[in-house]
Order: sequence, then C-alpha cells, then structure tokens
Amino acid sequence: MSDSEITVAPNQSSAMDAEPQNQQPEDAPAHKPQKPSHATSFSIWPPTQRTREAVVNRLIETLSTPSPLSKRYGTLSADEASAASRLIEDEAFAAAGGSAASEEDGIQILQVYSKEISKRMLDTVKSRTASASAAQNGASESENASSVEDPTAAAPSEDIRTEP
Repeated sequence: MSDSEITVAPNQSSAMDAEPQNQQPEDAPAHKPQKPSHATSFSIWPPTQRTREAVVNRLIETLSTPSPLSKRYGTLSADEASAASRLIEDEAFAAAGGSAASEEDGIQILQVYSKEISKRMLDTVKSRTASASAAQNGASESENASSVEDPTAAAPSEDIRTEP
C-alpha cells in the first residue's frame, strides 16, 4: 500500500491532523500552577489541641503502665493517672506560655513546656510515693501504739466483784 491509499478510521487521526505532541491532555491544567507568592509560615508554639491531647495520653500511659519511672516510684491507677496528666499538661502549658517573650521564640517555649511536663510528672510521682510512705508509716505507728498498753487507760479492777 502506498501512503496515498492509507485510510484513517473515524476515531483515529492521521499524522498530518495530529495536534502537536507537547500539548497536554484536556483534563490537565492549561498551565502549571505557580508557587504562592507569600511564604507559608510554620508555628511551633502554641501546640494544637490534638498535640496537647497526645501529650496527655502519653503521660497517662507513662504514669499508669510499667516504665522506668514506675519501677522506682510505682504506677498510678488509670483514673489517678488521667487526672494527674491533665493537671500536669495544663500547668506546664500555662508556665511555658507565660515565659514567651515573642512568637519567634517557639523552640525555646517548647523546651520550657517539655521541661515543665517532666518536672511536674516527677514531682507528682515523688509526692505520691512520699504520701504513701507517710500513710504506711502512720498506719504502722498506730498499730504499734495500740498494741502497747496505755497506763492511763482504765483497766478492769480486780477489786470489783460481781455477785451472781
């Protein structure tokens, strides 16, 4: 067949009718999107509510499950850990937010926040351990005191006799 005898099917186009190869398909944008002219700002402080909740959940896990901290100070119940974790995070957030000199100090504020959480978590478990020890010692002392006879306590008198 010669080139003049080639027939083109209705849905096909010949090489002469074809559009230039560098043209994009119809569903593609006519031009490439340009980068926005304004710079995107990224703020590390304050953390989002989602981040704060993640911190609280991690604190709950640390305080209520076996961890290096619990090996030394013991674990808290889930309810006690939840309440303590929320308080720790709220206080640390307030303390860190109060230390902000400007919004450009995001990294430094985040470090303060992290240190406050660590400090308050350690204070919580230490105070819990101290109060538990004190309660145990107080219970032991009261048991010891009750086993020792009080000389001023009224003892049954041998002089009193009851008649049948």
